[in-house]
Amino acid sequence: MYDIVIIGAGIVGTMLARDLSGYRLRLALVDRENDIANGATMANSAIIHTGYDPEDGTMKARMNVRGARMYEKIYQDLGCLRKVVGAYVAACGDDEEKTLAVLKQRADERGIENVYLSGDEARCQEPNLGDDVTKVLSFPTTAVVYPWEIAIACAETAVNNGADLMLNTEVRDITRTENSYILHTDHGDIETRYVIDAAGTGAGKIARMVCEDPGFTIQPRKGEYFVLDHQVEYVKHIVFPVPGVKGKGVLAVPTVYGNTLLGPTSDPVQALDDTSTTFKGLDSVRADLNKTMKNVPYRYVIRNFAGLRPSGSTHDFVIRECEDAPGFIFAACVESPGLASAPAISEYIINEILSKSLTLEKDPDAVMTRKRPLVMAELTDEERAEVIRENPAYGRIICRCEQISEGEIIDAIHRTCGAHTVKGVKKRVRPGMGRCQGGFCEPRVLDILARELGISPLDIVLDSKASRILESENR
Repeated sequence: MYDIVIIGAGIVGTMLARDLSGYRLRLALVDRENDIANGATMANSAIIHTGYDPEDGTMKARMNVRGARMYEKIYQDLGCLRKVVGAYVAACGDDEEKTLAVLKQRADERGIENVYLSGDEARCQEPNLGDDVTKVLSFPTTAVVYPWEIAIACAETAVNNGADLMLNTEVRDITRTENSYILHTDHGDIETRYVIDAAGTGAGKIARMVCEDPGFTIQPRKGEYFVLDHQVEYVKHIVFPVPGVKGKGVLAVPTVYGNTLLGPTSDPVQALDDTSTTFKGLDSVRADLNKTMKNVPYRYVIRNFAGLRPSGSTHDFVIRECEDAPGFIFAACVESPGLASAPAISEYIINEILSKSLTLEKDPDAVMTRKRPLVMAELTDEERAEVIRENPAYGRIICRCEQISEGEIIDAIHRTCGAHTVKGVKKRVRPGMGRCQGGFCEPRVLDILARELGISPLDIVLDSKASRILESENR
């Protein structure tokens, strides 16, 4: 019998798992995917929005403003990277400047630092800003992160504090008893007093297993992106268009490691796993980007990808207990600004929902911090030489594009919540993120995984259980 089972190991689910692991609770984190943060958390714009955009009175506004301010301590506690790049919201003409005025008023009322720039002033900082941009609202404290790095760090902390992580575990039905819920999964039944539904695009399906009318539906929306090589610095700031009915629009986003994201689209899809890219979608990114940007160096595109966001019928986060099922808690419809809001969503569920009916006793033995993994590129020449003297594996470069060593890959495999797929290694230490996109290093990563896990290379997968890389005629 668990006290709490969290369904969904994305940024919200893992943040909850970490925070709850600081209490004396029997806790489990369940996900149908083959790794942590494989859904919406894996493929998004990676922005910690400051909170000026959501409308007044919404849960989005409340959670975004609070969550963004909580991240400073999270970076420090978990050893995660962030880069403060600032953001420009670019208006073209009088009508869009009126929308900027609304955003500025919200930002001022919420205590968010901002300043107006003329189009020419902004172009002095961002030469590739479009000529039609007449005014910019600048938010200098906006940051970018690696979302899956934070989610993995949260899961590591939770597991180190005693939480159970169950990957490749799909919840197929839920039975409510007098004092508990029984989750029927493809790996057996799990009984728990409380359930938190943080299943992303699948949260509506999970909710309807228990609640006759959860009060929301989820329509997955696909966002397609280009990635530019970090050889070219296209933008220094995040550049947004003025937001529209589909959201924040097509952006240019500098990343933590110097690449640039261009996108996303926002198109409804039916399948919960449709992360395909399309000519139509990527052409749409090009067309929309032309409104705010110029001189886009598409010759430096090294990758395109797509992610899904759980867009809800309520147009707001759904963070509450199910009315007809006490102990079943929604953390649903968490689309943008969900990444920035995640710490506050966790805090709200614990303090405003769970604490009302569950005794929460702090665990004095819980460790809520994590030491940052060794990253050779972040060391001085002298520090690297010393590390290599102690362990030569750190001197054998596997990924030439990103200068990732064998020692770092081995660490990623053997850590708590370690990598067991090629993509899992990529998410943790970044081989395959560079210009060749794994063309050189992926076979070596596969060999290292097989060796360190003690299994055949034929059993190593790219990502999901079905994404086998090698096949044998004898199998």
